Amino acid sequence: MSGLEATPDPAAGQAAPHDVPVPYMQRTRDWYLALGFDNPYVWAHYRDVPFAPLKKPVTQVKLALITTAAPYQADKGDQGPGAPYNAAAKFYSVYSGDVRDDHDLRIAHVAIDRDNTTMEDPGSWFPLPALRAVEGRLFGSLTDRFHGLPTNRSVRHTLAVDAPEILRRVQEDGAEAALLVPNCPVCHQSVTLIARHLEAEGIPTVIMGCARDVVDHVGAPRFLFSDFPLGNSAGKPKDPDSQAQTLALALRVLEQAPAARTMVQNPQIWSEDPAWKLDYSNVATRSEEEMAQHRAKAHADREIARQIRQG
Repeated sequence: MSGLEATPDPAAGQAAPHDVPVPYMQRTRDWYLALGFDNPYVWAHYRDVPFAPLKKPVTQVKLALITTAAPYQADKGDQGPGAPYNAAAKFYSVYSGDVRDDHDLRIAHVAIDRDNTTMEDPGSWFPLPALRAVEGRLFGSLTDRFHGLPTNRSVRHTLAVDAPEILRRVQEDGAEAALLVPNCPVCHQSVTLIARHLEAEGIPTVIMGCARDVVDHVGAPRFLFSDFPLGNSAGKPKDPDSQAQTLALALRVLEQAPAARTMVQNPQIWSEDPAWKLDYSNVATRSEEEMAQHRAKAHADREIARQIRQG
């Protein structure tokens, strides 16, 4: 057999070479180096993963929802559909909200895939309405509050500050399990660190996410992977069936996972054309002019975030 690779045959069901989960960790490293930040980000990485078995059927479980989406702030600039990354809209402390109220949560503050999703449908990143629709049927009940988790790049801060605070709040609410929904790559790291902390304290968790490499690298107890562009962890936008199916599968993973590091892939396909996977933070697909624009904005955004943290 020669050393030449055979050309994939779509008629035989073979996928294109790039039709694989997006390598977000490597893309992010390369992107930040290209933006002029000298030290590549060091991702959290664990070998051992805690695992708390579910103590009762999921149909009897009191469930907490944890999100990395941010409450809309009208005075913080564009946060609507198609908005560019908005550092001013970030939040830095855990917050909570009443699950019986409707909430306007946005994701303009994080690095989602703006080339392939429009941020038009909150149901694709904040599944509270979908959870209320199946409460008492696919799972027992929601806790009185959901909780917002900051997207902190500092692993130390997430573990020392955010994780204990999330644990305190979900314990106070009587949660018997937790569903975590991230958006950007660092969001996926943050929720995985929180899931590990909760599981070590006896609270089973499941993550609904799109960045498979990040979650696997950190080490998640249970993970439902949807091969969708970042910003769609809860299902396809404007597609209630996709969102309902994604949530139902996540609840099944929560109940049926046999051990730590259980990863189930959502069978839904984002698009018959996998070319979208080549877009996110890919230096190879950007012109020097584009990179210069991204470089200027990245440094300006970092200064905005620094001022917010210090102010």
